[in-house]
Amino acid sequence: MLQRILSGSRYLVAIAVIGSFLTSVAILVYGGVRSLSIVFDVFTHGTFTDDGAKHLSIESIELIDLFFLGTVLYIIALSLYELFINEHLPMPSWLVVTNLDDLKSKLLGVITVLLAVTFLANVVTWNGNVNILALGVAVGVVLFALAYLTRKTTKAHPLEEPIETHTDKKVLPLKEEKE
Repeated sequence: MLQRILSGSRYLVAIAVIGSFLTSVAILVYGGVRSLSIVFDVFTHGTFTDDGAKHLSIESIELIDLFFLGTVLYIIALSLYELFINEHLPMPSWLVVTNLDDLKSKLLGVITVLLAVTFLANVVTWNGNVNILALGVAVGVVLFALAYLTRKTTKAHPLEEPIETHTDKKVLPLKEEKE
């Protein structure tokens, strides 16, 4: 009975899947509507000056950040679904996740890009009041830590040649135990 309860409890992850997916959809739709609003504003109220170009650049960078966040949540939803609920979800090969380390690796890459985009937005909007050097150092330290973590994870789990399975997903072969 306990085994059945524990086995079925993996479906509790569906809460995280649904929450991540719905939030992703909301953010992506909001980003799409915001994109249309920006384009409309540029051509109806925009001034074609250096200040107008700077404003458009800032808005575009913030949109990229928003779309990346929506994408991260989407990847989380798909990956958790694939890991815990249905491993036969058709996905492109670059998005196949076979374990939590794969998911972590993909997320660390996206987080790195998010940090870089956020820092770029701060650089573009910098008015001299905030210590941009301190922010740059802080972002650099976090990026260094992420790179270290990614490298440490990669060394801990060296790549092996994947084998094909009947599900058309690549799976790493099990290591044989020596007696």
